[in-house]
Amino acid sequence: MKQFATPIDSKLPNVKTTIFTTIGNLARTHHTIDLSQGFPNFPTDSQLIDLVTKAMQEGHNQYAAMQGYYGLREVISEKIEKLYGRNYHPETEITITVGATQAIYTAITAFVHPGDEVIVLKPAYDCYEPAIELNGGIPICVQLNAPDYAVDWEAFKAKISTKTKMVIINTPHNPSGRIFAANDMLQLQEILCGTNIILISDEVYEHIVFDGEAHESAARFDDLASRSFICASFGKTFHVTGWKMGYCVAPKELMQEFQKTHQFAVFSVDHPTQRAMAAYLEEEQHYLALSAFYQQKRDFFLEAIKSSRFEFTPSQGTYFQLLNYEAITDENDEDFAKRLITDHQLASIPISSFNVDNRNDNVLRFCFAKKQETLEKAAAILNSL
Repeated sequence: MKQFATPIDSKLPNVKTTIFTTIGNLARTHHTIDLSQGFPNFPTDSQLIDLVTKAMQEGHNQYAAMQGYYGLREVISEKIEKLYGRNYHPETEITITVGATQAIYTAITAFVHPGDEVIVLKPAYDCYEPAIELNGGIPICVQLNAPDYAVDWEAFKAKISTKTKMVIINTPHNPSGRIFAANDMLQLQEILCGTNIILISDEVYEHIVFDGEAHESAARFDDLASRSFICASFGKTFHVTGWKMGYCVAPKELMQEFQKTHQFAVFSVDHPTQRAMAAYLEEEQHYLALSAFYQQKRDFFLEAIKSSRFEFTPSQGTYFQLLNYEAITDENDEDFAKRLITDHQLASIPISSFNVDNRNDNVLRFCFAKKQETLEKAAAILNSL
């Protein structure tokens, strides 16, 4: 094997093994109940599996269009207009992507130049900052504070400079489970109005919002919509995270630049799965019923741990719940998460890795997108601590 004469000049020198990999490997080694990473452990709808099989058998096994299968883009356009009152033209303003992560990476790559600043709200999903840095951009982080993780919009506004190229938001928010209210979006809109700042709105949990609240998509707000890439995930919505399929919508002039990058990074996405998604989306209840489905799981999990020493505010959205453990131990969250695995065979995700300077908020993130029996077993462990 080749040995380089000088050390490799890494473009991401500070990126180490992610906490997801660290926790995942430890969880597998200790055969734990895994409430760490965000994927369900219950079956996919057999109808969706049958639709993919049907598309393959019908011969849809060659490249789809670069932008994605047109029939799927049409259905997405109709869905967004019905839910949020905004029309995106399926020909020029919608692209099917390899999950939302690829959509986010592509939007950043298409617009961020060396020296550009991108505002990121922390704790943040871990794909944002590396993508910014790979393109020579500078992440400008705004820390959200426990326990409610509300945005301090004055602090946010103070971070904007003449170098600000882009802002990234995520609602419903992973890992906190918080949703942005209409007033949050209006304040953001007011701050960005009159600028050329681009917005990436990561909305992968758009159909998982609880207690009768509404998802406030950037598509609902005129000025935000005019500057936004809205990224969504079929994997999160339909319990098929391994299929890695999502989509991105944006105004034509933004999408043109997005597709220039997309065509050389990916070109096109799995064709038979796109056909299946187009047919599956025709039945609105396949996504409209998700809030009630996951709220039942959230409520079951929280009821099951009400006698524990953990403190919590019920998640407003996503399929994640934060639990505060200050009454149990003074360990930092990563140490406590590892001990839960090694001593109690229960896996969760520590949040400090996603905060500014790895700040410890004494909380762990638990995924409740699991079978009831899994949640019962996890609750028994949590109650014993």
